[in-house]
Amino acid sequence: MKKQWYGEAFKLGVLGGGQLGRMMIQSAMNYDVHVYVMDASKTAPCGTLAYEFTEGDIQSYDDVINFGKDKDVLTVEIEHINVEALEELEKQGVKVFPQPRVLKLIQDKGLQKQFYQENNIPTAPFHLIENEAGLEKYTSELPFIHKMRKGGYDGKGVAVIKTPEDFDGAFDVPALIEDKINFTKELSVIVARNEQGEVKSFPVVECEFSEELNLVEFLFSPADISPALEQKASNLAKELIEKLDMVGLLAVELFLTEEEDLLVNEVAPRTHNSGHHTIECNYVSQFEQHLRAILGLPLGDTAIKTAGVMVNLIGEKNFEGPAKYEGMEELMKMSGVYVHLYGKSTTKPNRKMGHITITDQDIEQAKIKARKVQEVIKVVTF
Repeated sequence: MKKQWYGEAFKLGVLGGGQLGRMMIQSAMNYDVHVYVMDASKTAPCGTLAYEFTEGDIQSYDDVINFGKDKDVLTVEIEHINVEALEELEKQGVKVFPQPRVLKLIQDKGLQKQFYQENNIPTAPFHLIENEAGLEKYTSELPFIHKMRKGGYDGKGVAVIKTPEDFDGAFDVPALIEDKINFTKELSVIVARNEQGEVKSFPVVECEFSEELNLVEFLFSPADISPALEQKASNLAKELIEKLDMVGLLAVELFLTEEEDLLVNEVAPRTHNSGHHTIECNYVSQFEQHLRAILGLPLGDTAIKTAGVMVNLIGEKNFEGPAKYEGMEELMKMSGVYVHLYGKSTTKPNRKMGHITITDQDIEQAKIKARKVQEVIKVVTF
């Protein structure tokens, strides 16, 4: 008899206590799923919402083993986890989704690119190098993108190398370099797969990045692309999650080239910044879909209910300390504007403090409101 997945008899463990975990818990509460969280700090966004919170290091073998050994299902909200511990827990009978072998592959951008190459997944041409000195070999291919193989996150560990002068101060660790693609749009598809092999993807979204921060500044749903490209991107995401044989949620970041080809940039094996709008804009959110996938439940309806724009709420420059949200009351007067604060008590420049979703049946009107939202609200300090 299958064990029920709700109530006190079932323990869902989450490694990492950030905002992705916080929003996952908010969805889990609707289904009486008890979520246990481990993170290094009790002040993490999940700290006040978890059914039970454990202080621990998600990169420590012993801490992960001790936390995970009594859980029915274990998942992650960030991929930088001790995979060896997850492999051992899997051997002991704990269900770990996404699977440790998938996490190990995605933790290393070099292995990730090799996987695309071996499985005929379109991606930018690349080379693997051992250290900073390896850049000299590829001077003739400048400009290119330089990425640390491990440890990069939220724009960190990525640099644009335009001239040999940029080699100074480059990452002196195992890394990859890849062609700088002249793309017309950056797109994202979030796809889910459960243990039964059911696969569903969310409609494609368009991401507008801040070059200064290397973070998503605006996200537009739906993306302004043709139905044929929409289907092509969805098929590519489905092919990728099936070839990975992965259970869970996968965010697939894509470049749309001038020739209208799609290239996989990177993937994330978890809920993702490019799916936050789904809370208001889609019939099922990415957070609920992730839960459905890892608990072996039927996947939800990913169709769009309304067009929308997502704006990341980040700490203003030159402010570090207790967070103060200027313009919040003015924002709350605006129709179709939904605020999500992540419960971080302190702000610092460029730190993600929350996000705001702006909905409208007309995507162009949503964009106009989004620009206004960005002008109205600022994260500063007292």
